[in-house]
Amino acid sequence: MIQSMILKLAPKAALRQLATDEHPHVTNIELFFDLVYVFTIIQLSHFLLAHSSWLGALEALTLFAAVWWSWNYTAWATNWLDPDHARGRMLMVVLMACALLMAIAMPLAFSSRAGLFAGAYVVMALTRAGYMALVFRGERMGQNYAQLGAWSGISGLFWMAGVWLPELRLGCWMLAVVIDYAAPYVGFWLPGKGATPMESWPLRGLHLLERNQQVFIIALGESILLLGGLLVGNALHADTLAAATVGFFLIVTLWWIYFVHLTEAGEHRFLQEADHTKLARASLAYAHGIMVGGAIVTAVAIELIVDHPLEPVHLPVVTAAAAGPSIFLFGSAMFRRTIAKKMPFAYLIAVVALVLWSWLAFSFHWLGLWLGTGVLGILLSLARFGREGNRA
Repeated sequence: MIQSMILKLAPKAALRQLATDEHPHVTNIELFFDLVYVFTIIQLSHFLLAHSSWLGALEALTLFAAVWWSWNYTAWATNWLDPDHARGRMLMVVLMACALLMAIAMPLAFSSRAGLFAGAYVVMALTRAGYMALVFRGERMGQNYAQLGAWSGISGLFWMAGVWLPELRLGCWMLAVVIDYAAPYVGFWLPGKGATPMESWPLRGLHLLERNQQVFIIALGESILLLGGLLVGNALHADTLAAATVGFFLIVTLWWIYFVHLTEAGEHRFLQEADHTKLARASLAYAHGIMVGGAIVTAVAIELIVDHPLEPVHLPVVTAAAAGPSIFLFGSAMFRRTIAKKMPFAYLIAVVALVLWSWLAFSFHWLGLWLGTGVLGILLSLARFGREGNRA
């Protein structure tokens, strides 16, 4: 009875059937799944705007870490699962519903909706790992996903502890994030089972690279939505339009650095590299998460500058203006270091310049418009001259 139910819910046919040299294509339901993250990223930006303190930033970081890991693990799962199979679609819809609940809970995640946020995250993690363990039953990948699921269960205890212990919520959730993010680096080690070797995860990296490119576009799209929404609700004075122009070209510059500087090298490396799993773990799971986080903080900086272009800058504006692009560039440098095996020092110089410019703006009480113009100038210079080893 149970065996028959497992065969119906998780048939082997739900896995992608690919030739040796074939790469998975991105399916329509994967793109449909991503629509939830358009809403999620907007929610994250609004959370950060509403909690412009160091504590608020730490809370936003914790929420983002959970959101990114839930998306990342789902993207990895669809490298093997066929989302166009009926059971694959069923799983994607369930995961999509969990992601939507996380987004709905986000504004009150550290208060009245903590249980909804953490519960949806834990259910999403255990459902995904459990289903993949079932569909891979009898194979090494089944054991891999079972051990991943066990680590998700361990982190889930801390997610739920944070719900039950409000005064310790942030600490419990940060510890849960550390467990989730450290798990791949210790191979999901369990007593008596050992670790899961990297080579036992037969990843095809070009599919995952494309999925990460798509979610980065979503992060930039959220910046456009915030900027457009702000302009719709405000009078279009010359100062507002000037600041909006700066904000728009900041978004374009992030796109330029990512897609012109980085993606061609990434695609080339994945085509040449035999071990896609190790390469994808560093360059996609971690580096891309940092880049997406940087894009979200940059969107917050743009909104703050456009909303008050002719007012002297204050600490939250300066911090967002320096941190957003710097976080993005740090992730970009990490990606470039992994893909091209060299450190792009131009990116690090740009980070120093961003911090220095923002410090000057804060110290001398410059206007928001001047702060944004300087940040744009630094990023434009990097976009024009910082593409190492290639023609600009």
